[in-house]
Amino acid sequence: MFVNFENVVSSMRRKLPFGIAQTRTSFRNEITPGKFIFRTLEFEQMELEYFCKPPADRSDISGYLAQHQDWIQQRLNWYIDRVGIDPSRLRLREHAREELSHYSAGTTDIEYLFPWGWGELEGVAARTDFDLGAHGKESGHPLTYFDEETNQHVVPWVIEPAAGLSRTFAVVLLESYNEELDEKGEKRVVLKFRPNIAPIKVAVLPLSKNEKLQPAARRVYDLVRPNWMSQYDETQSIGRRYRRQDEIGTPLCVTVDFQTVGEGDTPGDDAVTIRERDSQSQVRVPIANLLDALRDRLPGC
Repeated sequence: MFVNFENVVSSMRRKLPFGIAQTRTSFRNEITPGKFIFRTLEFEQMELEYFCKPPADRSDISGYLAQHQDWIQQRLNWYIDRVGIDPSRLRLREHAREELSHYSAGTTDIEYLFPWGWGELEGVAARTDFDLGAHGKESGHPLTYFDEETNQHVVPWVIEPAAGLSRTFAVVLLESYNEELDEKGEKRVVLKFRPNIAPIKVAVLPLSKNEKLQPAARRVYDLVRPNWMSQYDETQSIGRRYRRQDEIGTPLCVTVDFQTVGEGDTPGDDAVTIRERDSQSQVRVPIANLLDALRDRLPGC
Protein backbone atom coordinates (compact mmCIF):
# COMPACT_ATOMS: atom_id res chain seq x y z
CA MET A 1 0.00 0.00 0.00
CA PHE A 2 2.95 2.33 0.63
CA VAL A 3 4.67 1.34 -2.61
CA ASN A 4 1.40 2.01 -4.46
CA PHE A 5 0.71 5.29 -2.64
CA GLU A 6 1.80 7.50 -5.55
CA ASN A 7 -0.23 5.49 -8.08
CA VAL A 8 -3.34 5.79 -5.92
CA VAL A 9 -2.87 9.54 -5.45
CA SER A 10 -2.41 10.20 -9.18
CA SER A 11 -5.21 7.90 -10.38
CA MET A 12 -7.86 8.37 -7.67
CA ARG A 13 -7.18 12.07 -6.96
CA ARG A 14 -8.20 11.75 -3.31
CA LYS A 15 -7.92 14.58 -0.82
CA LEU A 16 -6.27 13.99 2.54
CA PRO A 17 -7.29 12.24 4.69
CA PHE A 18 -7.94 9.03 2.76
CA GLY A 19 -7.27 5.34 3.23
CA ILE A 20 -6.08 2.32 1.29
CA ALA A 21 -7.32 -1.05 2.53
CA GLN A 22 -6.44 -4.62 1.67
CA THR A 23 -6.72 -8.20 2.83
CA ARG A 24 -3.80 -10.54 2.27
CA THR A 25 -2.08 -13.71 3.36
CA SER A 26 0.71 -13.17 5.88
CA PHE A 27 3.42 -15.51 7.07
CA ARG A 28 5.12 -15.63 10.44
CA ASN A 29 7.81 -17.85 11.92
CA GLU A 30 5.78 -18.87 14.95
CA ILE A 31 7.68 -20.95 17.50
CA THR A 32 4.51 -22.35 19.08
CA PRO A 33 1.58 -22.39 16.61
CA GLY A 34 -1.67 -23.63 18.05
CA LYS A 35 -4.92 -22.74 19.79
CA PHE A 36 -7.11 -23.60 16.80
CA ILE A 37 -6.50 -20.83 14.20
CA PHE A 38 -5.38 -18.19 16.72
CA ARG A 39 -1.67 -18.70 16.03
CA THR A 40 -0.65 -20.20 12.69
CA LEU A 41 2.31 -19.98 10.32
CA GLU A 42 0.07 -18.69 7.52
CA PHE A 43 -2.93 -16.48 8.21
CA GLU A 44 -5.24 -13.90 6.69
CA GLN A 45 -4.83 -10.27 7.68
CA MET A 46 -6.76 -7.11 6.86
CA GLU A 47 -5.12 -3.71 7.05
CA LEU A 48 -5.90 -0.07 6.42
CA GLU A 49 -3.35 2.68 5.86
CA TYR A 50 -5.11 5.94 6.68
CA PHE A 51 -3.12 8.91 5.38
CA CYS A 52 -3.50 12.19 7.26
CA LYS A 53 -2.17 15.70 6.88
CA PRO A 54 1.11 16.02 8.79
CA PRO A 55 1.08 18.31 11.81
CA ALA A 56 2.33 21.82 11.13
CA ASP A 57 4.63 21.48 14.14
CA ARG A 58 6.13 18.09 15.01
CA SER A 59 6.27 19.14 18.65
CA ASP A 60 2.47 19.34 18.76
CA ILE A 61 0.83 16.17 17.40
CA SER A 62 -2.34 16.38 19.47
CA GLY A 63 -4.57 16.58 16.37
CA TYR A 64 -2.94 13.49 14.90
CA LEU A 65 -3.31 11.58 18.17
CA ALA A 66 -6.98 12.60 18.33
CA GLN A 67 -7.51 10.96 14.92
CA HIS A 68 -5.70 7.88 16.22
CA GLN A 69 -8.06 7.68 19.21
CA ASP A 70 -11.05 8.08 16.90
CA TRP A 71 -9.89 5.10 14.82
CA ILE A 72 -9.41 2.99 17.95
CA GLN A 73 -13.02 3.68 18.96
CA GLN A 74 -14.34 3.08 15.43
CA ARG A 75 -12.61 -0.28 15.24
CA LEU A 76 -13.86 -1.32 18.67
CA ASN A 77 -17.41 -0.31 17.69
CA TRP A 78 -17.11 -2.37 14.49
CA TYR A 79 -16.50 -5.57 16.46
CA ILE A 80 -19.45 -4.82 18.73
CA ASP A 81 -22.01 -3.37 16.32
CA ARG A 82 -21.22 -5.14 13.06
CA VAL A 83 -19.65 -8.45 14.08
CA GLY A 84 -21.78 -8.87 17.22
CA ILE A 85 -19.07 -9.56 19.82
CA ASP A 86 -20.08 -9.27 23.47
CA PRO A 87 -18.48 -6.01 24.75
CA SER A 88 -17.65 -7.68 28.07
CA ARG A 89 -15.19 -9.92 26.21
CA LEU A 90 -13.38 -7.04 24.50
CA ARG A 91 -10.84 -4.62 25.92
CA LEU A 92 -8.30 -2.01 24.81
CA ARG A 93 -4.64 -2.38 25.77
CA GLU A 94 -2.38 0.59 25.14
CA HIS A 95 1.25 -0.31 24.47
CA ALA A 96 3.75 0.84 27.05
CA ARG A 97 6.50 3.19 25.90
CA GLU A 98 9.12 0.42 25.92
CA GLU A 99 6.96 -1.69 23.57
CA LEU A 100 6.73 0.95 20.87
CA SER A 101 8.88 1.11 17.76
CA HIS A 102 11.22 4.08 17.59
CA TYR A 103 8.99 5.85 15.06
CA SER A 104 5.62 5.10 16.73
CA ALA A 105 3.51 7.77 18.40
CA GLY A 106 1.30 5.11 20.00
CA THR A 107 -0.32 1.72 19.47
CA THR A 108 -3.42 0.23 21.07
CA ASP A 109 -4.50 -3.40 20.76
CA ILE A 110 -8.10 -4.59 20.70
CA GLU A 111 -8.11 -7.83 22.67
CA TYR A 112 -10.69 -10.63 23.07
CA LEU A 113 -11.18 -12.95 26.03
CA PHE A 114 -10.52 -16.34 24.43
CA PRO A 115 -11.11 -19.56 26.41
CA TRP A 116 -7.37 -19.58 27.20
CA GLY A 117 -7.20 -15.87 28.14
CA TRP A 118 -6.89 -12.44 26.55
CA GLY A 119 -5.45 -12.34 23.02
CA GLU A 120 -4.95 -9.69 20.36
CA LEU A 121 -7.50 -9.22 17.59
CA GLU A 122 -6.21 -5.99 16.10
CA GLY A 123 -3.60 -3.33 16.59
CA VAL A 124 -4.24 0.33 15.74
CA ALA A 125 -0.89 2.05 15.28
CA ALA A 126 0.08 5.71 14.90
CA ARG A 127 3.08 5.23 12.58
CA THR A 128 3.77 8.94 11.87
CA ASP A 129 5.52 9.47 8.48
CA PHE A 130 8.02 6.65 8.91
CA ASP A 131 6.78 4.29 6.17
CA LEU A 132 6.41 6.72 3.28
CA GLY A 133 9.56 8.51 4.39
CA ALA A 134 11.62 5.30 4.57
CA HIS A 135 10.39 4.04 1.19
CA GLY A 136 11.13 7.40 -0.39
CA LYS A 137 14.59 7.65 1.16
CA GLU A 138 15.71 4.14 0.22
CA SER A 139 14.30 4.29 -3.33
CA GLY A 140 15.55 7.81 -4.03
CA HIS A 141 12.01 8.73 -5.16
CA PRO A 142 10.11 10.75 -2.54
CA LEU A 143 6.55 9.58 -1.88
CA THR A 144 4.73 12.84 -1.23
CA TYR A 145 1.34 14.47 -1.56
CA PHE A 146 0.84 17.96 -3.02
CA ASP A 147 -1.19 20.00 -0.54
CA GLU A 148 -3.04 22.67 -2.51
CA GLU A 149 -3.83 24.65 0.64
CA THR A 150 -0.18 25.16 1.56
CA ASN A 151 1.17 24.80 -2.00
CA GLN A 152 3.73 22.29 -0.73
CA HIS A 153 4.66 18.66 -1.18
CA VAL A 154 4.21 16.89 2.16
CA VAL A 155 4.77 13.37 3.46
CA PRO A 156 1.44 12.24 4.98
CA TRP A 157 1.31 10.69 8.43
CA VAL A 158 -0.32 7.29 8.80
CA ILE A 159 -2.73 5.54 11.14
CA GLU A 160 -2.75 1.78 10.61
CA PRO A 161 -5.52 -0.52 11.87
CA ALA A 162 -4.21 -4.07 11.28
CA ALA A 163 -6.55 -6.94 12.14
CA GLY A 164 -6.31 -10.70 12.07
CA LEU A 165 -9.03 -11.93 9.72
CA SER A 166 -8.48 -15.56 10.74
CA ARG A 167 -8.66 -14.59 14.41
CA THR A 168 -11.84 -12.61 13.85
CA PHE A 169 -13.36 -15.65 12.16
CA ALA A 170 -12.40 -17.78 15.18
CA VAL A 171 -14.01 -15.24 17.52
CA VAL A 172 -17.23 -15.25 15.47
CA LEU A 173 -17.41 -19.03 15.89
CA LEU A 174 -16.68 -18.81 19.62
CA GLU A 175 -19.35 -16.14 20.09
CA SER A 176 -21.96 -17.93 17.97
CA TYR A 177 -21.61 -21.64 18.69
CA ASN A 178 -24.25 -23.06 21.02
CA GLU A 179 -25.40 -26.52 22.02
CA GLU A 180 -28.93 -26.64 23.42
CA LEU A 181 -31.42 -29.30 24.44
CA ASP A 182 -34.79 -29.14 22.70
CA GLU A 183 -38.14 -30.07 24.21
CA LYS A 184 -37.40 -33.75 23.52
CA GLY A 185 -34.05 -33.60 25.28
CA GLU A 186 -32.14 -33.86 22.00
CA LYS A 187 -29.08 -31.73 21.34
CA ARG A 188 -29.52 -28.82 18.97
CA VAL A 189 -26.36 -27.26 17.54
CA VAL A 190 -26.92 -23.67 16.48
CA LEU A 191 -24.67 -20.86 15.25
CA LYS A 192 -26.27 -17.65 16.49
CA PHE A 193 -24.72 -15.36 13.90
CA ARG A 194 -25.81 -11.76 13.64
CA PRO A 195 -28.01 -11.72 10.51
CA ASN A 196 -25.61 -9.36 8.71
CA ILE A 197 -22.74 -11.88 8.88
CA ALA A 198 -24.71 -15.10 8.44
CA PRO A 199 -23.60 -16.77 5.16
CA ILE A 200 -27.20 -17.77 4.35
CA LYS A 201 -29.94 -15.35 5.39
CA VAL A 202 -33.08 -17.28 4.41
CA ALA A 203 -33.85 -20.93 3.69
CA VAL A 204 -36.98 -21.84 1.73
CA LEU A 205 -38.30 -25.26 2.71
CA PRO A 206 -41.34 -27.08 1.34
CA LEU A 207 -42.90 -29.12 4.14
CA SER A 208 -42.12 -32.30 2.23
CA LYS A 209 -40.82 -33.38 -1.15
CA ASN A 210 -44.26 -33.31 -2.69
CA GLU A 211 -45.07 -32.38 -6.28
CA LYS A 212 -48.00 -30.26 -5.15
CA LEU A 213 -45.78 -28.13 -2.90
CA GLN A 214 -42.85 -27.66 -5.27
CA PRO A 215 -44.31 -24.97 -7.60
CA ALA A 216 -45.31 -22.72 -4.69
CA ALA A 217 -42.01 -23.32 -2.90
CA ARG A 218 -40.03 -22.47 -6.04
CA ARG A 219 -42.14 -19.32 -6.51
CA VAL A 220 -41.29 -18.23 -2.96
CA TYR A 221 -37.61 -19.04 -3.52
CA ASP A 222 -37.54 -16.98 -6.73
CA LEU A 223 -39.08 -14.11 -4.75
CA VAL A 224 -36.55 -14.29 -1.94
CA ARG A 225 -33.20 -15.02 -3.57
CA PRO A 226 -32.69 -11.72 -5.48
CA ASN A 227 -32.77 -9.97 -2.09
CA TRP A 228 -30.73 -12.26 0.21
CA MET A 229 -28.33 -15.18 0.04
CA SER A 230 -30.75 -18.08 0.19
CA GLN A 231 -31.01 -21.86 0.04
CA TYR A 232 -33.74 -24.17 -1.23
CA ASP A 233 -33.86 -27.54 0.52
CA GLU A 234 -36.46 -30.30 0.18
CA THR A 235 -34.46 -33.39 1.25
CA GLN A 236 -35.28 -35.29 4.47
CA SER A 237 -37.84 -34.37 7.13
CA ILE A 238 -38.65 -30.73 7.91
CA GLY A 239 -37.22 -31.16 11.42
CA ARG A 240 -33.86 -32.33 10.08
CA ARG A 241 -33.78 -29.46 7.62
CA TYR A 242 -34.47 -26.95 10.40
CA ARG A 243 -31.54 -28.46 12.33
CA ARG A 244 -29.29 -28.21 9.28
CA GLN A 245 -30.07 -24.51 8.89
CA ASP A 246 -29.60 -23.92 12.65
CA GLU A 247 -26.17 -25.51 12.45
CA ILE A 248 -24.96 -23.22 9.63
CA GLY A 249 -26.47 -20.15 11.31
CA THR A 250 -29.35 -19.31 8.95
CA PRO A 251 -31.49 -16.73 10.81
CA LEU A 252 -34.83 -17.49 9.12
CA CYS A 253 -36.56 -20.42 7.46
CA VAL A 254 -39.64 -19.98 5.26
CA THR A 255 -41.85 -23.07 5.11
CA VAL A 256 -44.37 -23.79 2.36
CA ASP A 257 -47.00 -26.31 3.44
CA PHE A 258 -50.35 -27.73 2.35
CA GLN A 259 -52.15 -24.83 3.99
CA THR A 260 -50.32 -22.62 1.48
CA VAL A 261 -51.56 -24.47 -1.59
CA GLY A 262 -54.74 -26.02 -0.20
CA GLU A 263 -55.89 -29.63 0.05
CA GLY A 264 -58.82 -31.25 -1.72
CA ASP A 265 -61.68 -28.76 -1.97
CA THR A 266 -60.06 -26.43 0.58
CA PRO A 267 -58.32 -23.49 -1.13
CA GLY A 268 -54.87 -22.44 0.00
CA ASP A 269 -54.25 -19.25 1.97
CA ASP A 270 -51.20 -18.31 -0.16
CA ALA A 271 -49.26 -17.73 3.06
CA VAL A 272 -46.05 -19.22 4.49
CA THR A 273 -44.54 -19.79 7.91
CA ILE A 274 -41.42 -17.88 9.01
CA ARG A 275 -39.40 -19.76 11.64
CA GLU A 276 -36.84 -17.83 13.70
CA ARG A 277 -33.57 -19.63 14.42
CA ASP A 278 -32.81 -18.67 18.03
CA SER A 279 -36.29 -18.73 19.60
CA GLN A 280 -37.72 -21.29 17.12
CA SER A 281 -40.90 -19.19 17.14
CA GLN A 282 -43.11 -19.29 14.04
CA VAL A 283 -45.43 -16.77 12.43
CA ARG A 284 -47.75 -17.03 9.43
CA VAL A 285 -47.28 -14.37 6.73
CA PRO A 286 -49.02 -13.87 3.36
CA ILE A 287 -46.61 -14.37 0.47
CA ALA A 288 -47.57 -10.89 -0.75
CA ASN A 289 -46.09 -9.45 2.48
CA LEU A 290 -43.16 -11.87 2.78
CA LEU A 291 -40.35 -9.57 1.64
CA ASP A 292 -41.38 -6.81 4.06
CA ALA A 293 -41.63 -9.34 6.90
CA LEU A 294 -38.16 -10.68 6.14
CA ARG A 295 -36.64 -7.18 5.93
CA ASP A 296 -38.03 -6.38 9.37
CA ARG A 297 -36.33 -9.51 10.75
CA LEU A 298 -32.99 -9.07 8.93
CA PRO A 299 -31.54 -5.76 10.11
CA GLY A 300 -28.34 -4.70 8.42
CA CYS A 301 -28.85 -7.07 5.50
